[in-house]
Amino acid sequence: MRFPFILFRAAGAALAAAAALFVMQPASAQTLAYGELPPPFPFSIFEQIMTQPNAPQQAPQAPYESAVPAPEEPATATLAHLRRQIVDYPTRQAAGTIIVDTPNTYLYYVLGGGKAVRYGIGVGREGFTWSGVRSIERKAEWPDWAPPPEMIARQPYLPRWMAGGPGNPLGARALYIAGTQYRIHGTNAPSTIGQNVSSGCIRMLNQDAIDLYNRVNIGNKVVVLPAGPRTAVALSRPSGVY
Repeated sequence: MRFPFILFRAAGAALAAAAALFVMQPASAQTLAYGELPPPFPFSIFEQIMTQPNAPQQAPQAPYESAVPAPEEPATATLAHLRRQIVDYPTRQAAGTIIVDTPNTYLYYVLGGGKAVRYGIGVGREGFTWSGVRSIERKAEWPDWAPPPEMIARQPYLPRWMAGGPGNPLGARALYIAGTQYRIHGTNAPSTIGQNVSSGCIRMLNQDAIDLYNRVNIGNKVVVLPAGPRTAVALSRPSGVY
């Protein structure tokens, strides 16, 4: 009987045609992620590309060194006695010397004649203060920031490098202290002035860092006094305010 044989051949041909149609479907239709619905027919790979968002994904902003809040913090938070002023300051140090009074959180720029410009500063937190006699080896405006390996080891989330600018923890100016990893620099966190907050660097208000930067030359002497209790020097009466 030939009839069943003809039906069998017809059914086989139909199955073969269906399999061929399945194979001929665009390969891109198989690249959908799990749980993603297929696009409406007709499908175009160019449509898939054009409908993807163009904006790159932004990595979460890493926090910076502890006690460094957002850059928009106002400078008005600084206490009056920490603002820049000329004071009586008898010293044997020559004019142009920078004296960092660590316990009283002041920096003096010696003018000579028993006078100095006094600035409020932030100094190293417990375990990070230091003392000694050094000099200024380099100056930079709006410096880049590259935390040293020791700081990264303590705070792995810190950026390895950050371009200079208003949001940079080094602020508007930096004076690099020879033979150390420390700097006298501005800050984007004015409320930390007068506190023990840094990893050894000396922080100043940005406007004070600019003022000191304009006074200091490469090679100027830097005297950093050791940490200790506050003294009566902190109560020096100002002879002029500006």
